[in-house]
Amino acid sequence: MNMARKSFAVIGMGRFGQSVVEELIHKEADVLVIDRDPDRIAKMSQIATHAVTLDTTDVQALKEVGIAAIDVVVVAIGKDIQSSILTTLILKDLGVDTVIVKVQNADHAKVVEKLGADEIIQPEQQSGKRLASKIVSDNVLDYIDLNESHSFIVVNATPKIIDSTIINLDVRNRFKINVVAIRRDEEIIIPKPDSVIEEADQLLLIGNNADLDRFNTWLRK
Repeated sequence: MNMARKSFAVIGMGRFGQSVVEELIHKEADVLVIDRDPDRIAKMSQIATHAVTLDTTDVQALKEVGIAAIDVVVVAIGKDIQSSILTTLILKDLGVDTVIVKVQNADHAKVVEKLGADEIIQPEQQSGKRLASKIVSDNVLDYIDLNESHSFIVVNATPKIIDSTIINLDVRNRFKINVVAIRRDEEIIIPKPDSVIEEADQLLLIGNNADLDRFNTWLRK
């Protein structure tokens, strides 16, 4: 699976940021790792090919590492809310396409949303690993962690499965996952074995994370 088409940066190497980076690397994504703490960068440089120490509230420093050319930037700065807010503002001002921000509280969320954050993450609700799984794939529309190993996700039906029936798709036996429902326009359909997948359908799936990833990879080939 080639992830070279999409580039990522993760700012802030706390527990959440590290989990995002580790999963992106596991998925062979191109990821730039940034933190102002040289010790953390020294640790992350053992697994990441691009790891730099810098203050992300410094506009020039961000320009020099080519942040504007990165497709998706995750701002995972820890307790320094001011740095998180300033970094978000700078990233959007520099034209970064997608900025995802981990927030500390509701007020933090309101501010970065007003500054143009494309997605807001509350770590107690969404794990770094599943965020990485979502952002490396344009096809995953939503996800919810059920526990450490299982998730609920929503994916677009691709041409590969359009006009197939649920029974012919046979994801339960082939991938060990279940199609819980089909979202068609505003309608939620509980699928039957002979239900036909149509163009623009969205599949609501549940299963083990590894099996869901395997299915999504197959779906996009």
